[in-house]
Amino acid sequence: MKRSAADIVHEYGPFPGLDSVGGVTYDGERVWFASGGRLNALDPASGEVLHSLDVAAHAGTAFDGRHLYQIAEDRIHKIDPATGRVLATIPAPGGGGDSGLAWAEGTLWVGEYRERKIHQVDPRTGAVLRSIQSNRFVTGVTWVDGELWHGTWEGEESELRHLDARSGDVLESLAMPPGMGVAGLESDGDDRFFCGGGNSGKIRTVRRSG
Repeated sequence: MKRSAADIVHEYGPFPGLDSVGGVTYDGERVWFASGGRLNALDPASGEVLHSLDVAAHAGTAFDGRHLYQIAEDRIHKIDPATGRVLATIPAPGGGGDSGLAWAEGTLWVGEYRERKIHQVDPRTGAVLRSIQSNRFVTGVTWVDGELWHGTWEGEESELRHLDARSGDVLESLAMPPGMGVAGLESDGDDRFFCGGGNSGKIRTVRRSG
């Protein structure tokens, strides 16, 4: 396994009136992040929150090219990003213990925090198609260039991990500085990860190696 220190290239926040940052996703222009009772759209160029949607936003966030998906306790909501209207709801596989959320290959990928698992889920029914076992708590989840990455956060240690999507073996690890956690995780589709910083109220940009 290749292990190196995370290269943190930018920090956003903390943001006025928002105490925490959970799930994060990227729609190609804006970084959306969950803050409990709101989903917020951040302009990564200016660092400004452009607008917010009043929806339950307790953990992972994803974007399928048209719609947002958001974990809200033991459910996953499909949301219209223009209006905030919940268009559909499916059960979350962890029954409330769910963390990260990503969209890839036409399906949702859901982290189950304490069970150290990532589930591939049918976005229409919520059926679990397969599960990948990790050996660390799973926070954020993302795919980039066919690579599955997830965040971990245990005690004072947090890292970004590239997993073999079939075996669950760790191929690469980017270690965050001590005490700096990763809640949500999303790729910009290129060489950056957006990392939700939990109770720090920050979003950090980390360079993807290679």
